[in-house]
Amino acid sequence: MRPNKMKNYDPMLELDSKQWDLLNEDERVGVVIKFHQEAGIELPDENIHALLHVIVENQIVLGDETPVEAVLQRLIDESLDRHDAVHAIAYILADHMFELLRGEDAAPGNDEYYADLEKLTAAKWQRGDYTEG
Repeated sequence: MRPNKMKNYDPMLELDSKQWDLLNEDERVGVVIKFHQEAGIELPDENIHALLHVIVENQIVLGDETPVEAVLQRLIDESLDRHDAVHAIAYILADHMFELLRGEDAAPGNDEYYADLEKLTAAKWQRGDYTEG
């Protein structure tokens, strides 16, 4: 018997990684968009916003393969709710993606991204000091 696929996403709740894995990328984006629409959250570009959620959630599901899950938990422990913590991580991710697209990073890789995540704190996020050391 084939398990049921996840129909709803709630960024305030820890993902069921098995359910998440059953979805393809388009379905993941779809459930994230659905959440934001049903919550009445207006976004300038719901597709990009949802895609960033999906990338961060994918990294969280990887567990110890990346520091993202630990950073998420640290941000929650420091006072952010899970949704805000996902947004904070997504901001750092988007900043690194932008730099890569601009072609200014001579040696693209994850080390700088992970280092910036380690510098991120709930207090910095709340003040808007996202990547300052």
